[in-house]
Amino acid sequence: MKKKILVTGSNGLLGQKLVYALIGHPSFDLIAAGRGLNRVNKKDGYEYAELDISDAQQTDLFFAKHHPDIVINTAAMTNVDACESQKEECKRANVDGVRNIVSTLESLAQNGKIPAPHLIHISTDFVFDGENGPYSEEDKPNPLSYYAWSKLEGEKIVKASKIKWSIARTIIVYGLSDNNTRSNMVLWVKNSLEKGNKINVVNDQFRCPTFAQDLATGCVRIAEKGTEGIYHLCGPESMSMLEMAYRIADFWKLDRTLITPVSSAFLNQPAKRPPRTGFVIEKARKQLGFSPGKLEQGLKIMAAQM
Repeated sequence: MKKKILVTGSNGLLGQKLVYALIGHPSFDLIAAGRGLNRVNKKDGYEYAELDISDAQQTDLFFAKHHPDIVINTAAMTNVDACESQKEECKRANVDGVRNIVSTLESLAQNGKIPAPHLIHISTDFVFDGENGPYSEEDKPNPLSYYAWSKLEGEKIVKASKIKWSIARTIIVYGLSDNNTRSNMVLWVKNSLEKGNKINVVNDQFRCPTFAQDLATGCVRIAEKGTEGIYHLCGPESMSMLEMAYRIADFWKLDRTLITPVSSAFLNQPAKRPPRTGFVIEKARKQLGFSPGKLEQGLKIMAAQM
């Protein structure tokens, strides 16, 4: 008997990669849900429906109709600076939305509609302050921005739930979405340099870039194995944002002299960023067989997809 798996936020980059990873999966029937029309190019082999998780009534009705056994929640407001200036909207998406999913799954489980629902919730390295990276799953979060606070609040709601849960934290996700509807660090650098535009890139923030397809694979493994708890899923290399920009430029043979190294203080962004995150991914390697590729491997796949 196949399980019903729901991907929320399916129009986002990770959401789209999950849809492709789950179409035709032998263990799952896929329902994809997002705000507005379906932006995934492939339309068959699964069901698509509109859903705004920040709307409690809509979420209730949606779940009552579809009865998903597993939910991978990728829906979120992720623009860090926008979250700082639009706190209400951020809270609705990243806190209230998670609460709506949890309470709906709990009541369906209570009523025997779904025997043991499993929520896989996507979170972020930004829950840490970046003073002592790389971080393991046991390290204590300390958010620096409103976005980071909202994602940590979402985690707390998931952890306090009465259902099966997993939290997959990740870092700076890149990849190519259908019809280029989603930008990210790689596309921003590539497109800017191709146009001959000068760009400022911070030299004092360190991350582990994560290829969206690798992240999707990690999430699907959690669903297949039914494993619970927190998992750190990211790329295997730690680098400064500046090094990442240089490597993107070199890969596409673009002019790296257009890149100006700057400090975080110089950019003066509304939201504070953690200086050095990065994850220890041994748990995911051992328990999930998670094996992410290096930056150039991801860029090579993107180039082929283009």
